[in-house]
Amino acid sequence: MQFKKTLVRLLLILFPLAGAAQTTYLPQGDKSNILLERLEIKAGKDSILNFSKTKPFSRKQAYLGVSSFVQRFGVKSLSKTDAYNLNSFYRNNLEWLPVAEQALFKSKKPIAKSFYKTPATLYEVHVKDFDLAINPVIQYALSKENNNSEKLFLSTRGLTLRGRIAQKIGFNIYITDNQERDPAYVQQWVTSHKAVPGAGLYKAFKGTGFDYFDARGYFTFNVTKYIDVAFGYDKNTIGNGYRSLYLSDFSNNMLFLKLNTRIWKFNYQNLFMELHPTESVLANRLLPKKYAVMHHLDINVTRRLNIGLFEGVMFGRKDRFEFGYLNPVIFYRSIELQNGSFDNSVAGVDYKLNIKKQFQVYGQFLLDDINIAEIRKGSGYWANKWGIQFGGKYIDAFGISNLDLQVEINRVRPFVYSHYDSTANYAHYNQPLAHPLGANFQEFIAIARYQPAPRWLVVAKAIAWKQGLDLPGDSYGANIFLPNSSVYRIRDYGYKIGDGRQSKGFYLSLLASYEIRENVFVDLSLVKRKLDITTAPLVTTDATIISGGFRINIGRRDFDF
Repeated sequence: MQFKKTLVRLLLILFPLAGAAQTTYLPQGDKSNILLERLEIKAGKDSILNFSKTKPFSRKQAYLGVSSFVQRFGVKSLSKTDAYNLNSFYRNNLEWLPVAEQALFKSKKPIAKSFYKTPATLYEVHVKDFDLAINPVIQYALSKENNNSEKLFLSTRGLTLRGRIAQKIGFNIYITDNQERDPAYVQQWVTSHKAVPGAGLYKAFKGTGFDYFDARGYFTFNVTKYIDVAFGYDKNTIGNGYRSLYLSDFSNNMLFLKLNTRIWKFNYQNLFMELHPTESVLANRLLPKKYAVMHHLDINVTRRLNIGLFEGVMFGRKDRFEFGYLNPVIFYRSIELQNGSFDNSVAGVDYKLNIKKQFQVYGQFLLDDINIAEIRKGSGYWANKWGIQFGGKYIDAFGISNLDLQVEINRVRPFVYSHYDSTANYAHYNQPLAHPLGANFQEFIAIARYQPAPRWLVVAKAIAWKQGLDLPGDSYGANIFLPNSSVYRIRDYGYKIGDGRQSKGFYLSLLASYEIRENVFVDLSLVKRKLDITTAPLVTTDATIISGGFRINIGRRDFDF
């Protein structure tokens, strides 16, 4: 409660300064992300699109970046499919277009003269000092898993609403009711973690299914021309990779305050978050709280090279919020040390380089803890905790338009993200905040994405990983929810990536998606997943899942872990 009051007071102080045109954010899994990624690489050097590590993307900045590309290279430089995606981006962000251009996207036959006046939006208003867009959110899918007699399904219904008031206040609401019965390996994950991936409080539904409510919302305003502020309940991500070692959207929504400062060659983001610690989540009781604060600074070192600096700290207090962490510029590690080095602080550096308008290389290095003397000894000291990511993207691969390839490697040492208590671990609502595998693993990802025609999308994905799981009575650092104290960790030395109970996993998926009309998709997918645990007790799981369904104004729900 004290944390919320403090944030509200801070907002009241900042709010009178609001003045510049305000924005909302592209939703999680929005199809425009493909276009923005491609245009950034095609541009090679762009002061707007280069700041793409912090997500979700601001609609305002996305529109400015797209406009900048069109002005520099022209629409004729785009393939037929990219041009279609560009028009789709405009249709879904009409509030940023000049009034004269908005008229170009009107529907020829709106429904009852008031609905679907444009193809992308059920109901919308664009008048002086007010913009409003309302859309239904629907997803329904049926799946069949081998060796499983149960019917797998996903049913989502809800709405999304966004708007602006006097170009000074932006707001966004997303509400859905969800029921699903997931593949057996996901059900096992839920049983183990007492959480549904990406969701909050849930209840059983028809035996082995899950029922949960997903409500998100935030409002935004400007402090100055260069500082955007967002306050609400949603998800945030930091990184250019398919995975993130800093912060991903894998876990549940969270209360957050976000300050984003973009000026000259810098983009600086502050995130203040209220989270839930690791414990049984039950209804009809007040859940305890913990907190996280994160800084991420993007620097355009050259027009093609972007370097990022990251720091964060996880902490919990029974009786108060640690106000020193509200400072938006000081290094968190220095505050954490002044507090007695009680909290869980991390730091990192990342990079992204665009090459020859077809390639992008990127990576992250996360440092949780380090002892240089022990590294020199090569002793496998448990507290040398770090993770590293390398990745690359290749668009229009081999001269084929809209064929995009991506490869990525992630390696995370044992005990990364964990802490000596279960409160300050790098988790929220019994789910990892960063990588879904936790720690003590190495992973290889390969993705091929192809749009052979404007309305078609085909995605092939292969993920292979090795992980050292914990043994009975002996933690090898894979489970980030376990304290890394000597009660669970029985020695100090001899740890390397993959040690412990040996497991090897492989995930392969193929998706074909067709857009019937704007934001209405029909999907057909095939998933093959195999997990072998080769240290006793031996376990082998082999799943083949075929799915079909449709969705409206929502991204796909995948379980690729």
